[in-house]
Amino acid sequence: MSQNLVTLAIADGIARIGLNRPEKLNSFNSDMHAALRDTLEACAENDAVRVVILTGEGRAFSAGQDLTVDLPRDEAGQFDLSIPLARDYNPLILMLANFPKVTIAALNGPAVGASMNIALACDIVLATRSAYLQEGFAKIALVPDAGGTWILPRLVGLKRALALCLTADPVTAEEAAAMGLVYKVYDDATFAGEVAALARRMVAGPASALKQIKQALNASLDNDLPQQLDLELKLQFDAGRHPDFMEGVLSFREKRAPVFK
Repeated sequence: MSQNLVTLAIADGIARIGLNRPEKLNSFNSDMHAALRDTLEACAENDAVRVVILTGEGRAFSAGQDLTVDLPRDEAGQFDLSIPLARDYNPLILMLANFPKVTIAALNGPAVGASMNIALACDIVLATRSAYLQEGFAKIALVPDAGGTWILPRLVGLKRALALCLTADPVTAEEAAAMGLVYKVYDDATFAGEVAALARRMVAGPASALKQIKQALNASLDNDLPQQLDLELKLQFDAGRHPDFMEGVLSFREKRAPVFK
């Protein structure tokens, strides 16, 4: 490979991963997929990493799939788009959905097509005011993938998800925040600092409890109420036995900031 297809910088518990094909607006090919999965796996296994920021180098988060590469075909010469989904996109979405640490998608620019859904698979989505999101699949006669048909209805409801996918209209960062797709929007000039500040807050938080919160909320999508109450009971039992809980109580009583282990 002629370049590092993802960048990685680790400092103070924060891993910043940058999609790094700026000349292609960070559009995905199979090599960048592999590099991103390897980097995420290394961060998951690195005890020094508490939070992962996923962003784009240059002026875009990502333009989605690189349509300038040769697309796979079957023996009859017909396009077979199930191959990159099974090999690249589906494993990436499952990895992000089950990632053991806090993930922040920092949309420094447009997030189009599959990259929009990759961003939505992260725990927290932040965006610059100039960014936009777009389920652009219908423009090229395709079906939303990378988990989009599962994630979107759960975030914005079926009717709005249908409208976003059927029209393929771009959504501004402010509109995305109003829909619940983006947590917060920041001015471009202050964006990097605001992302770093939130990441530092997460690093200072109780890692075990944050992981349990992710587990509980993700499970709630498939659980009925009794199942979810049982899960809350189990997780709260475990959380109450963790030293971080006692530190949280003591810091509250002593009116000081907690120092979690």
